[in-house]
Amino acid sequence: MATATTTISPTDPEVSPSGLSDADAAAALATHGLNELPSAKPRSLFGTILEVVREPMLLLLLACGGTYLLLGNAEEALILLIFVGVVIAITLYQERKTERALEALRDLSSPRALVIRQGQRKRIAGREVVPGDILVLSEGDRVPADALLFSAVNLSTDESLLTGESVPVRKQASAEDLAMARPGGDDLPFVFSGTLVVRGTGLAKHKATGAQTELGKIGKSLREQEQEPTLLQRDTRHMVRVLALVGLALCRLFVVFYGLTRGDWLRGFLAALTLAMAILPEELPVVLTVFLALGAWRISQKRVLTRRVAAIKMLGAATALCVDKTGTLTMNQLSVAKLFANGQAFDFSKPSAVVIPEEFHELAEFAMLASQPDPFDPMDRAIRTLGDEALQGTEHLHANWKVVREYPLAKSLLAISEVWTSPDNAILVIATKGAPEAIADLCPMSGEDAAALNEIVAGMATDGLRVLGVAKAVGSPGSLPDQRHDFNFEFLGLVALADPVRPAVPSAIRECQAAGIRVIMITCDYPGTALSIARQIGQDSPEGAITGPEVAAMNEAVLRDRVSRAHVFARAVLEQKLQLVNALKASHIGIAMGQRGTDVAREAADLVLFDNEFSSIVQTVRLGRRIFDNLKKALAYVFAIHVPIAGLSLCAVLFRWPLILEPIHSAFLELIIDPACSVVFEAEQEEADVMHRPPRPASEHLFNRQMIVTSLLQGTGVLAILLAIFGLALHRGQGANDARTLTFTCLVLANVAMIVTNRSWSLSIRGILKTPNAAMWWVISGAFTVLALALYVPFLRNLFHFSTLHADDIGLCFGSAALSLVWFEAIKAFQWHREPPKVSPHRPPVPPAQS
Repeated sequence: MATATTTISPTDPEVSPSGLSDADAAAALATHGLNELPSAKPRSLFGTILEVVREPMLLLLLACGGTYLLLGNAEEALILLIFVGVVIAITLYQERKTERALEALRDLSSPRALVIRQGQRKRIAGREVVPGDILVLSEGDRVPADALLFSAVNLSTDESLLTGESVPVRKQASAEDLAMARPGGDDLPFVFSGTLVVRGTGLAKHKATGAQTELGKIGKSLREQEQEPTLLQRDTRHMVRVLALVGLALCRLFVVFYGLTRGDWLRGFLAALTLAMAILPEELPVVLTVFLALGAWRISQKRVLTRRVAAIKMLGAATALCVDKTGTLTMNQLSVAKLFANGQAFDFSKPSAVVIPEEFHELAEFAMLASQPDPFDPMDRAIRTLGDEALQGTEHLHANWKVVREYPLAKSLLAISEVWTSPDNAILVIATKGAPEAIADLCPMSGEDAAALNEIVAGMATDGLRVLGVAKAVGSPGSLPDQRHDFNFEFLGLVALADPVRPAVPSAIRECQAAGIRVIMITCDYPGTALSIARQIGQDSPEGAITGPEVAAMNEAVLRDRVSRAHVFARAVLEQKLQLVNALKASHIGIAMGQRGTDVAREAADLVLFDNEFSSIVQTVRLGRRIFDNLKKALAYVFAIHVPIAGLSLCAVLFRWPLILEPIHSAFLELIIDPACSVVFEAEQEEADVMHRPPRPASEHLFNRQMIVTSLLQGTGVLAILLAIFGLALHRGQGANDARTLTFTCLVLANVAMIVTNRSWSLSIRGILKTPNAAMWWVISGAFTVLALALYVPFLRNLFHFSTLHADDIGLCFGSAALSLVWFEAIKAFQWHREPPKVSPHRPPVPPAQS
């Protein structure tokens, strides 16, 4: 369909063609503030503390403190309150760290705006648009502010967000400086913040931002949407609830059993609270929150924005990467490499190619006329650069011509046509460029000429060039036809453009191949061009290049079979790209281009690439695998360490021993467990084989049987050692305090050993200790410091019901802690000798220590 153009002269006094200066923009930003809607106030410190205190573990500690007061033990109650304060401080630190990461991501996810400042188009964050800015609008963009159009080419917007009407409305430019009106209706010169440009281009003068926009007036925000909990989060919460209910039931039985057998109901209630603290894995929600937030932040450091946290979990399961060629595998920095016209070819790569011969001038002229006058597209820029340089001083440049109609790219005809008129409106000139087969379809051409043209195009495409055909037609002023086939087009020649491969792509392709990830190129370019790029990046395609029309002719079964083997698809339009992705029968992670992608694509995507680099996708997959690995390690550690804590609480009552653990001991252990599972494991580097193993199944559960069994075995091994130490100490006639001191010290050391050994499930202790992790050393140093104070400061020793340890006792504790996890290290050593880990650029494999 032909398109309408309305343009206001740039000399209009109300519109400066150069826009604001940077200084004026900065001053306006300081005066009017950011272009954003009012958002919810951040939580106050008091509100955060109140929310933390409501956590089950803190409530249990407070209940224990109250019970100690009833028993007359004010010192124990005071110490527990101190522990509560420390736990609150740790939680506040974790939450603040998470919030900082989320704030950084929120800043990165702000929609962008293209404005004219100091005569140059400049891409800025939408929140930085200020009064006086000139907005450049194009198809797929979100309008960043309420504005008045002074230039529009076939512009339509979707205003359903404001009006509820799903049908796009036409826009028309205005020469007058009008006051903003309400949205709704066709042919108005107003565009509104938050609406979507669905067709055409335009220039608009800023009128209102932030709360003054129509969107702000009705109080809707597009940037503060609450996301539903992920399946992982729901599973975790369900597990915590189940364990809490089981723990509550056990605690009730525990109180009754203790009271009936020992006659001390208050002590029984205290012991039950200790058991509840041991059973309840309240760290799980914290671990998920910290890992997902900091994981998204770490991914953002690779110039990738995570818009859906569920995508982090799915990254490690990615089996195929479907990528476009232009701008992702290549630089998207096009330059004209060859021309073909009048049966002759002209190669710009030759040293003599300084001035193009006269016989190529008309081809360059109409290639320019078929491009946007002020291009943003790299292809149009390359053609414009050629024309400006090669046609300077000739009659082939037409600065005073105007565009009156445009025929856009269509699925049925892959070509763009611009209709130009001279100042006297005496003649209309139609310039067309597009796919060579589309141009050949428009132009009268014999079978021999068409075959010869196809052979030339195939040769250029084999060299990795992007080939466009160019044609011209002449029309009379007045009504123009809707179909371009009604024009009498004349074929002028071919323009071939080169787009170099990004330097990091070949190594990224090799990394994907080693990781068992297929890379599938889906492009609208010519098959020969696509195959040439595939060869340059090291991507074999035994099936050759399958074209979009071939895809359209396949049934679902055939398509699925071909997709499982082919790596290059060419001449594919959008619908066929979606058809190919769906044929993979996998969960999809949508990735949008941050620099050249549209706002609507970025909003629908799970991930957004800021630099459009394919290598960033691969690095994100690597990070996704690392995050999932570390999350499994953290959860395995949480389950494992709770086994000996709960076991000691239960067995002491069942065996009618003195209580081994009291609330003060559980609180001490929480000071180690909380930062270990949420900070130490999150900061852990990737496993050596992270990109040398096949993707995990997408259906694999985080809480799978292997993880739970491993955790139970680790925890049970520690518990067996601890029970043996406590039982033997009592059997040898040592008092309860001596036995408790030995057992608790061994538990703390075993806890530390469990942290260290679970940092890697492939490296030995020696290899792990050679891998830096500053957070681990802070946690271990803190644990040893507090333990030493509890053992050797008399006041604290009495509160913990400890005795003093001697050198041989400390040696026994270290040896027992090491013994409790020997079997796990032995399994890792066996696996290493059977299949050594691959080399990682971040963590070199270290052989396990020989016994």
